[in-house]
Amino acid sequence: MTRDPTLRWSALAEQDAPAWSRLVHVLAEADGTDETYSPEDLAEELTEAGVEAAADTWGVWDGTEMVAYGQLRVSPALTAGGLVRADLDGGVHPAWRGHGIATGLFERMEPRAAELAARRHPGAPVQLRASGGVEGADARAFLAGRGYEPVRWFTDMARPLPGTPVGGGSGGGRVEPYDDAMGEELRRAHNAAFADHWGSTARTPEAWADLVGARGNRKELWRVARDADGRVLAYCLAGQWAEGSLYVSLVGTRPEARGRGLARAVLAGTVAAAASAGEWATIELTVDSASPTRADALYTSVGFAPVRTRATCARILGARD
Repeated sequence: MTRDPTLRWSALAEQDAPAWSRLVHVLAEADGTDETYSPEDLAEELTEAGVEAAADTWGVWDGTEMVAYGQLRVSPALTAGGLVRADLDGGVHPAWRGHGIATGLFERMEPRAAELAARRHPGAPVQLRASGGVEGADARAFLAGRGYEPVRWFTDMARPLPGTPVGGGSGGGRVEPYDDAMGEELRRAHNAAFADHWGSTARTPEAWADLVGARGNRKELWRVARDADGRVLAYCLAGQWAEGSLYVSLVGTRPEARGRGLARAVLAGTVAAAASAGEWATIELTVDSASPTRADALYTSVGFAPVRTRATCARILGARD
């Protein structure tokens, strides 16, 4: 546990969101991730389906300043490989690193992950996952010391707006704006599209409601491709979580509809709509560097370029020397 007795530990609550957001901005600058969130967006995370903020979140305080935080999410469904996915997130202010705070956070998060996994998926193996950041990040060495190893790399990509116009075609589907009436059909399409992606788990109706209901979403830019019967074949979702930048949160195609250019069509539709709106200087996304659909090639063809690569580190619960 932390060696500093002056620090106060507590669960995160809505009123903590401004201090939490300030810390997240400091971490983004210090660790080179550029990943920032507003207080309002962070407060939403405390009410996500399956999250019990009083037991699954931690704030560490020096007086009124939050100097570290941790949050845990345990999947309601198993991965394709039969694993319980437990995501351990958090960070420590650079000025407070080396005080045992990260160790204290993990000594709280790991047992809680085991408890939730046993309750939700009795007997299933548990994969603990945490971000190892960019190459050389402080987190990488810390995680290695706890038995975590890099298992996957994700690349952040960006393109300017408006940028060069992108032609997308339709891929034989009908590309159109999203409507909330499509919600359940879109959820089923997403679960089918990501069933063979590393670490992915099926979204429950409750988890999907959180995703589509997030305040940062810009649904007027979402595009879906549907067949003649109205079934969703492909989709592109986007939102704004940072000033001047739009983020593509999901692009997916049902397996049986791949290879027809549908992903390009919906992505091009979102890019064109964003460029026309004139509200953002850039549009960004993140891609699995080993995506089974070669999504990185698609994004490059639409004008996205790599910005940074981050590692996901993991270990199987109990698999430590």
